Amino acid sequence: MSATLSPITIKNNEIPFIFEEDKNLPIVSMQLIFKNSGSLTDSKDGLVKLSSKLLNEGTKKDGSVEFATKLENRAISLSADAGAETFVIELGSLKSEFAYGVELLKELLENPNYSEETLNHIKTQTIGSLKRKESDFDYISSLKMKKMLFKDTALAKASLGTVKSVESITIKDIKAYINTHLGLENAIVVMGGDLNEREASSFAKEVLSGLSSIKSVEIQTMKAIAKQQIKETLVKSEQAYVYFGAPLDMAYDSKERHLSDVASFILGSSGFGSRLMEEIRVKKGLVYSVYSHFNVNKTHSYFSGYLQTKIKSGDEAVKSVKEVVQTFLDKGVTKEELTSAQQFLLGSEPLRNETLSQRLGRAFQEYYSNRPLGESVENLKKIEAMTLDELNAFIKKHKEIADISFSVVTGEKE
Repeated sequence: MSATLSPITIKNNEIPFIFEEDKNLPIVSMQLIFKNSGSLTDSKDGLVKLSSKLLNEGTKKDGSVEFATKLENRAISLSADAGAETFVIELGSLKSEFAYGVELLKELLENPNYSEETLNHIKTQTIGSLKRKESDFDYISSLKMKKMLFKDTALAKASLGTVKSVESITIKDIKAYINTHLGLENAIVVMGGDLNEREASSFAKEVLSGLSSIKSVEIQTMKAIAKQQIKETLVKSEQAYVYFGAPLDMAYDSKERHLSDVASFILGSSGFGSRLMEEIRVKKGLVYSVYSHFNVNKTHSYFSGYLQTKIKSGDEAVKSVKEVVQTFLDKGVTKEELTSAQQFLLGSEPLRNETLSQRLGRAFQEYYSNRPLGESVENLKKIEAMTLDELNAFIKKHKEIADISFSVVTGEKE
């Protein structure tokens, strides 16, 4: 069966319900997804990530260890995580244990482990992680690139926060975040497995009935800065770590997503065989690796990439990225590149759609980006029918990706 979309009405709120029946294995999974609730909504840097960590520490009644033991004894997985735009609580188990898992999820939502001991524990873990990242040059370069590209917006901040901001977060802050974001107006349910839609809907209603009504606030859209710039950060390193980004004028619900997928694949997201890899690593031998992506999101879209190289090759590698991108825009792609991309994307489709988790994830992304369920299949047909002129016309429209910001974290040049 393919995924279906129908609403569940709770307290006069219609909650989107995405479901797919799959009887191949006796398992059931549920994702409770809250839109407008990711790290981009932080009132203190790192608050949303810390809130997700607290929800992974069990209930106030049982505590972390006893609650984890209940899950482990029944082989139930229950976890919370936060992305940039959404907050996700995921429950999975054998069909025979799912009803018990739902009871534990309800307990967790009703009675999170709001204790100072738990808060101090997850703060210590987070601060330890942040201190380790002080010598993670990939992390430093990536964060600096985001600050260059999305200056003065939530995207310019680290989702984990800073040591100072994490230390300032209180139980009151986490309660306020959960009470104002994890509610009915933000909720979306994604379910699938060895049960029918009526059974799945019944479980979903059990969980949703425990949520309160909130005021859902849309996350402000953010636009990348169009500026050719290079910022260098000197560290004690034997290598250069380069992250780069540029604007991408493309809406999340664009009818040209299939064109962006193919253009991105050819330019830099396909690994060996991509234009960037062939020109900069294979032909010039300047880098160990290089890739790029077209990132199309609801609140922000941008072109981004990464390379790692020797310190003495850093300047030439940055220059080469600029040249490859400009040539890509000016001359487009060849028939051979298009044919190769079509063959790979169409041929690898079964691998991207073989598990229930993959199919549900795709269905959610279709819904979330305001597209009909099943459009990914239609996009494959569009990719198969794509002409060279059509693709190159799309590429030439996006001159903005030449306005590249480079963050170079490197050692002293000899």
